[in-house]
Amino acid sequence: MTSSLAPGLLVAAPRSGTGKTLVTIGLQRAFRSAGLRIAAAKCGPDYIDPGFHAAATRRPSINLDGFAMAPDMLRGLAAEQAQGADLLIAETAMGLYDGAGAHSSGAAVAGLTGWPVLLVVDAEGAGQSVAAVAHGVARFPGAPLVAGVIVNRVASDRHAAMIAEGFAALDLPLLGMIRREPALAVASRHLGLVQAREDGALDDRIDAIAAIVARDCDLTAIRAAARSTVPAPAVPPRLRPPGQRIALAADDAFAFFYPHLATWWRAAGAEIIPFSPLADEAPPSDCDACWLPGGYPELHTGRLAGNVRLMAGLRAFAARAPVHGECGGYMLLGRSLIDADGTAHAMAGLLPVETSFAKRKMTLGYRQARLFAPTRFADADAPLWGHEYHHATIVSGDEGEPFAQLADAAGRDLGPAGHRVGQVTGSFFHLIA
Repeated sequence: MTSSLAPGLLVAAPRSGTGKTLVTIGLQRAFRSAGLRIAAAKCGPDYIDPGFHAAATRRPSINLDGFAMAPDMLRGLAAEQAQGADLLIAETAMGLYDGAGAHSSGAAVAGLTGWPVLLVVDAEGAGQSVAAVAHGVARFPGAPLVAGVIVNRVASDRHAAMIAEGFAALDLPLLGMIRREPALAVASRHLGLVQAREDGALDDRIDAIAAIVARDCDLTAIRAAARSTVPAPAVPPRLRPPGQRIALAADDAFAFFYPHLATWWRAAGAEIIPFSPLADEAPPSDCDACWLPGGYPELHTGRLAGNVRLMAGLRAFAARAPVHGECGGYMLLGRSLIDADGTAHAMAGLLPVETSFAKRKMTLGYRQARLFAPTRFADADAPLWGHEYHHATIVSGDEGEPFAQLADAAGRDLGPAGHRVGQVTGSFFHLIA
């Protein structure tokens, strides 16, 4: 793979909350509106931002995870994503150097892919010191190439002059100063609340963001700062598809599914047939496996509980073929789901677990899983890499066989997790690689 790879840029920041997602999708849409074919990627285990990238670019975005993916695998995915595009604009998670170990940071991904960093720095409450922050990030030991800086939330002409004065002493290009505007504040709050697929006004919202970014940033210089993507062949994963024809739940309640898994499954010869639990659709009967990803079933508990065809279809499917649930899908397969008001809603009853949002506790982190028994997609005791992110708690689930033994990012044992009953399996673990 050595031709037709788009050059890339990695939008990063010193910390979360700088507005880098707004800048990312603004740049993606601005360049697309200028006639370029834009590809996108997100570093780390994030389901939400890639949806906004896809809306801005009209192309699927992917996740590049330096913790869960081997370097060659990550390079291969990045090179595949860069094929057939004119420019790839990726976004890091948290701060540029943050992550679970040296290989999982945005800086590490920049090193693996060859993409220089476009640094977004928040100017709220600072003037010349903005340049000092950018300088420190760019000169940190082991830093990737920082091609330039975009300063966000600039309050006035005087504020802009103070910021420019700080950068005048540095060999660090200032490629944009985005003014603080009410439209951007509203957009930022909105992006954090809903999935891209739920926002009927999203396209107009992204156009407005892109217009501001194009006005306040030097798009010509930003495009010129991109560098060639490192060529790399695709690396076949050891994961197998869970079936030949896979029924995949896909709607507003079950949208947390990584696109690279679908790519890998299809490359192995599998077909993916989507269905909607919210629309009371059962998994298609001509499929030989069912995959229920995570999402927001807690926002639709009453509707899901009342979907008779869905529940009967899941039970009938499980009687003849494997069914697996991740997080939200795991809760759907359980006996009941208790909503935030304390009302219990009956679920499919295929796994002996009851989950609750009345007793909320955030669980977040990378995980290594080793299955207690083989499944179609992985052997017993084979290491699987992924993460947990949920607020639900298990209020009853001591019965039955566990699905996997979990460890955290540092290798600390977290004990058994999930459930297995016959061909039905599930846990809060989200599979990455």
